[in-house]
Amino acid sequence: MHRLEHAYVNCYILEGRDGVTIVDAAFPSSWPHVSLALDSIGRAFSDVRALVLTHAHFDHLGIAHRLAREYAVPATVHPDDHRIAQHPYAYARERTPFLYPLRYPKAIPILAAMTFAGAITVKGTNALESLPSQGPLDVPGSPEVIFTPGHTMGHCALRLPDSGALISGDALVTLDPYKGTRGPQIIAGAATADSAQALASLDALVATEAELVLPGHGEPWRDGIRSAVDAARAVGRT
Repeated sequence: MHRLEHAYVNCYILEGRDGVTIVDAAFPSSWPHVSLALDSIGRAFSDVRALVLTHAHFDHLGIAHRLAREYAVPATVHPDDHRIAQHPYAYARERTPFLYPLRYPKAIPILAAMTFAGAITVKGTNALESLPSQGPLDVPGSPEVIFTPGHTMGHCALRLPDSGALISGDALVTLDPYKGTRGPQIIAGAATADSAQALASLDALVATEAELVLPGHGEPWRDGIRSAVDAARAVGRT
């Protein structure tokens, strides 16, 4: 299991005997960074057997179109997020994102880096497979799906039973790009479809009893999922 951060977005590479799974696809310009990460572990894009998306927001979809075109690897994402995968900028949110940089100036360099990485040029993809709402996946790394709607209505986290780790995606992050705030939290209403549902979905994360939390944004949280969820609930919705 390997983490790659590019422009404040994390993607993960899960190794298996017959290849690798990429979890989340960052930005279009992340392609050479992912290539280098694969090379560093003795792998290449030809070893990618699956691309699994925790959700289909533009900052998690970046290389999906190219991976499907060049290596015939579709994006596996929950059916409730298929439309977002096809139309990356047509997604539900509670509040306009445009006022957040005025209220939270610490977010400005983060949003600038994301824009420079290609946040406004992400191509949608029709090469999609459906992620189930629960259960193990037959892909390298053997992650187990945990349905966590709220950030998007098809958001799913991935439990890695053999390592005690949980890829939480954007169901729980340790950096909110829209506020520039750090520590466990759900993402602001600028990019969340239903914050009340997102908070309720934290129960499903607690049930995993994961020791290590690997978020979509921010550093890993090593003090266990329960403490992360307690901290996120203390922050609440913003």
